Amino acid sequence: MAILEILEFPDPRLRTVAEPVDSFDEGLRKLVEDMTETMYAESGIGLAATQVDVHRRVLVLDVSDSRDDLRVYINPEIVAEHGTEISEEGCLSVPGIYAEVQRAERIDIRACRADGSSFEESLDGLHAVCLQHEMDHLAGKLFVDYLSPLKRQMVRKKLEKRQRQAQKKAAAVL
Repeated sequence: MAILEILEFPDPRLRTVAEPVDSFDEGLRKLVEDMTETMYAESGIGLAATQVDVHRRVLVLDVSDSRDDLRVYINPEIVAEHGTEISEEGCLSVPGIYAEVQRAERIDIRACRADGSSFEESLDGLHAVCLQHEMDHLAGKLFVDYLSPLKRQMVRKKLEKRQRQAQKKAAAVL
């Protein structure tokens, strides 16, 4: 297993729309393992393949407190949405930034497991919010897209400044 590099906003690769998975092979299983290790290493609760510069419809989630309830979704699709709720979201690709986002309160989904078998389930609460958030990544969308243009620009400038400071610090070490 390997820890993968997570792309950060405003990296344009985060805007790439993911392609469906059509081969449920060892490469897919390795990707799922690496994404899972990366998500846990970064203390995340979800990670989409787009965030690690792999543009396939793959995501992993674990919203449990004990970090022992890994869920894998290949080619997920929402088949029904029920109600709405507003909750605060953060993102491994937008580190240190949190904002309130409106999403469906409950969703019915269809997806495949890493072995190619399909399943359907109904989700609510944090699990539903997280799945919708990660599915946005697969569509090239970020939670900051739900913010006003002014707030989104402020986030962009803050993260760009942070990235420049990190580059300066790294250059000073060399």
